[in-house]
Amino acid sequence: MSDWGPVFIAFVLFILLSPGLLFQIPGKCRLIEFGNFQTSGISILIHAVIFFAITAILLVAVAMSNTRVTALLEASTRAQQRNTCPHAPP
Repeated sequence: MSDWGPVFIAFVLFILLSPGLLFQIPGKCRLIEFGNFQTSGISILIHAVIFFAITAILLVAVAMSNTRVTALLEASTRAQQRNTCPHAPP
């Protein structure tokens, strides 16, 4: 529970991808309708698939970024420890 980034990403995407809030795929009259505040069963299904896909991609990207940053920080810490302590064994 120390990292709230993924929770925040999922929350914002859930709000923004609510069918009918910003857009609706498929709309009542057209393929895409904007700001109509209506929904349907197929629209809920399509928006759920879009939500899952975007969330999965972003969470994988965040996890890979966190892993790289952690590895770089550990490597720089080890390098600093070797350079600052002249009596440390190699």
